[in-house]
Amino acid sequence: MPNPVAELESSKPDRESAVPQGAPEWFSEPPRHDEPAELPEWYRDLRTESWHNYLETPEPMRTDENWRFANLKQVKFDPLSMAEPFPDTDSIIEKTHQLGLKDLATRFIFAGNRLIHQDDDSGIPEGVICLPIMEALAKHGDLVREHFMQEDARLGGEKFAALHGAATLSGVFVYVPKGVVVEKPIEVAHWTRGENSVIFPHTLVVVEANASVTVVDWFRSENTEDSTLAVANVDIASEDGGKAQYVAFQNWNDRSRHVHLNGTRVGRDARATSCFVNVGSAWARNESFSRLTAPGADSRMLSSNLADGAQEFDQRTLQLHEAGHTFSDLLYKNALYDTARTIFSGLIQVCPGAHHTDAYQKCRNLLGSDEAEANSMPGLEIDADQVKCSHGATSGQISEEEIFYLKARGIPPVKARQMISQGFLNEVVEHLEGDEVIAAIEQRFEERFAVLAQV
Repeated sequence: MPNPVAELESSKPDRESAVPQGAPEWFSEPPRHDEPAELPEWYRDLRTESWHNYLETPEPMRTDENWRFANLKQVKFDPLSMAEPFPDTDSIIEKTHQLGLKDLATRFIFAGNRLIHQDDDSGIPEGVICLPIMEALAKHGDLVREHFMQEDARLGGEKFAALHGAATLSGVFVYVPKGVVVEKPIEVAHWTRGENSVIFPHTLVVVEANASVTVVDWFRSENTEDSTLAVANVDIASEDGGKAQYVAFQNWNDRSRHVHLNGTRVGRDARATSCFVNVGSAWARNESFSRLTAPGADSRMLSSNLADGAQEFDQRTLQLHEAGHTFSDLLYKNALYDTARTIFSGLIQVCPGAHHTDAYQKCRNLLGSDEAEANSMPGLEIDADQVKCSHGATSGQISEEEIFYLKARGIPPVKARQMISQGFLNEVVEHLEGDEVIAAIEQRFEERFAVLAQV
């Protein structure tokens, strides 16, 4: 396999404004490292604009409704730096193969924001473009431009989005042409290490008419000590009759933080499914925005999260129905233990003229302790007729009757609670397609519950 950095050269940041004197900023210059020599002009302009936007956008404030209930201490960072190369990549590659999917189209492994390995790609059909995102920008700039960060961050993460747009990115670009079906999933693994280091994963999935693909991102820490930050972005574009499925499994160590911004566009008679799973990190912020732009568009938004200790998972969503005869369904579930906190704020917005919209939104919270806290704020905004929209949120503890039922069959109370909670979370995962993907996530949940049982 060619060396993934053989054709890269060190490049200095573009001539961009420095941080104003006295301004408390996370970075004093655009976070960059080795990049392709030939990046398109439009992308260089976008990065310059993104850096200016980053400098001009204030940090999240309590007066911002999009940060209601959030612990704003989590966005107060010590000086940050771009992640450094890993000293030992062989062990990371081996661990990834042990933990990852077994039957797949191909696999990319990134460590410290750099590609360190790609598996054989013989499972990628002819005509499909599947490349590291920075390489795709250099080789297929015009195609990437049509879909790259086209959906504005509007759920509170504007400063993170601007920083992401100015940075060197890891991650992949997947383009599936008309009528092509990628039978097996594409897997992308991201690893990080280094105190106060940052990585910028970016996944861009474009599915043309009547094509389909599944992409799975895994996020893992190399050790348990380093406090790291990931500012991730996923763009999904599912064109007429296409079908895209994206899954993100976040399992950083309990000192790290994670921001994941999602912009999805669904066309005529197309479907896009996104699923965000969180079990690690001290704090995770997920923002998911789905636009349904033509009749027949179908958006499925899923999330399954296991929070314990003092973890906080903050989830903000928008289902935007721009056309009539469209369908969206959101199901978010959180299982909480100890003093963990979750926040869900979701809005279904039906635009004028988007008649016959069918939209659902449900957030359910299972509290495993008296100290756990779940905040839920579902909402509707309807400007059309003949729509069928509903939303709801519930929070409750595990039923003692269920515990008693399992105890009567010889199952210890701790194991009984684990089984109930795992079944509660698995209900979300079972909405996905692909038996191995489902089984892999359920296994990770089982492993995490086993650790909790020992605490």
